[in-house]
Amino acid sequence: MEIITHDVKNIKIAEVITDEVVLKTTEDGLDLLGNLAYQEFDKIIIHEKNITPAFFDLKSRIAGEILQKFTQYQMPLAIVGDFSKFKGKSLKDFILESNKGKQVNFVSSTAEALNSLSK
Repeated sequence: MEIITHDVKNIKIAEVITDEVVLKTTEDGLDLLGNLAYQEFDKIIIHEKNITPAFFDLKSRIAGEILQKFTQYQMPLAIVGDFSKFKGKSLKDFILESNKGKQVNFVSSTAEALNSLSK
């Protein structure tokens, strides 16, 4: 796993780059969050391909559990991907609601992630 550092408006943003799934459980989320906070990152970008597909099935409750930790520890997160492939109305509503806030955003590109996290 590689961490790319983006410095935008004095905000240190970590972008996780890997071909592996790194977020499978709540513990994985806490480990990632803790490691990056320890490295003094302010915000995190992760790609949809690096998150277990179960995350995007809201019935699994994995999304809620993982995102609750990021919210609890006040670590803003942007998830980059093509979310149109997920057909559930609940997930689409969840993404729309999340994108209204500042804590978790679902975006289509790294540039969009950097823009949303630098506000």
